[in-house]
Amino acid sequence: MTYTVQVNLDDPWFDRPVGVPVLDARQWGPQLRFSAPPRLIEEFYREYESQIAPFVLYGSGDFHHLSALWIRRVTQSIVVVSFDNHPDWDIRPPKWGCGGWVNRALELPNVQRVSVWGCGNFECWWPRQIFGNRRAEREGKLDVHPWADERPVEDRRRRGAILRENWQERFEKFASDLRGENVYVTIDLDCMCAEEAATNWESGRFTIVDLTWALGKLRESSRIIGGDICGAYSPPSYARFKQRLAAGFDHPKLNLPSAEQIRRINSTTLEKLWPALAQ
Repeated sequence: MTYTVQVNLDDPWFDRPVGVPVLDARQWGPQLRFSAPPRLIEEFYREYESQIAPFVLYGSGDFHHLSALWIRRVTQSIVVVSFDNHPDWDIRPPKWGCGGWVNRALELPNVQRVSVWGCGNFECWWPRQIFGNRRAEREGKLDVHPWADERPVEDRRRRGAILRENWQERFEKFASDLRGENVYVTIDLDCMCAEEAATNWESGRFTIVDLTWALGKLRESSRIIGGDICGAYSPPSYARFKQRLAAGFDHPKLNLPSAEQIRRINSTTLEKLWPALAQ
């Protein structure tokens, strides 16, 4: 069985990166980007299910909901660890969208828990947190770890909140508690600082050094049996009017570097990050 694969939905990497075999799925990109009806999700999955490898490289973070499909193929009981600038826990429609894919993962019988690290946007705080899956958080099935450095003192007491000065200590304890577990790791590049990743969303605070350190800590105590990386910038293209309208409303306005700079930044990051994940 192939150990790694790139599912090319939107040409985010310009060329074939780091020697990963490529599946050309560009005909599906505009249909699945940002959100998609369940019917299309299932049609796509049926077409590519047998070709998906344990470690998947794919498109913009607008496709992060497809992680729930890659995880669907895992038969072992797992803990999902997500590095993302967004919690992706929104309980509102659509059912299949990049902002709510964590809920699709939690529906899978083999997923014990999802842990999200590095959230930097407003969705983890009042009032927008009311749209998140707080029930799963209360039940211990989901934990989110948002940056709280620039938040009021009372916010720093939020469950799971992390600071630059203590996040490694918190993560090391988390990884140690996973001893003997099977882990699936998903990385959205928007969790990284703008100098190290060009994406379609707001930039986070992690660096390559941070993420490779965290992957190493996970490997010390648990087994990373699968994972994926998404989030590289690609020009948006949509198949449906409502999809385009919703995506345009939800996306931030960004000042992006040139295409050549985007390619250089993301390629450099991938060359270092992919081997650390899919070793």
